[in-house]
Amino acid sequence: MKTIQMTIDEPLLAEVDQVIQTLNTTRSAFVRQALQLALRRHKIAKMEERHAEGYARHPVEPGEFDVWETEQVWGEQ
Repeated sequence: MKTIQMTIDEPLLAEVDQVIQTLNTTRSAFVRQALQLALRRHKIAKMEERHAEGYARHPVEPGEFDVWETEQVWGEQ
């Protein structure tokens, strides 16, 4: 693990300190978890972007998924 130094405004730090007390954790652990979550969200956003670009380049053709319509029946409700 590597030690880093960062700048954070005091109101945000005060809020973090309140939360970490509630969670019974440390600033470092909280920041690590927040960074991991931010990286996951970034990765998902990039995948969604690629997905949309793929459909923009190759749009769904009419009738392309008709074969699956019978699979959507969930029975009597």
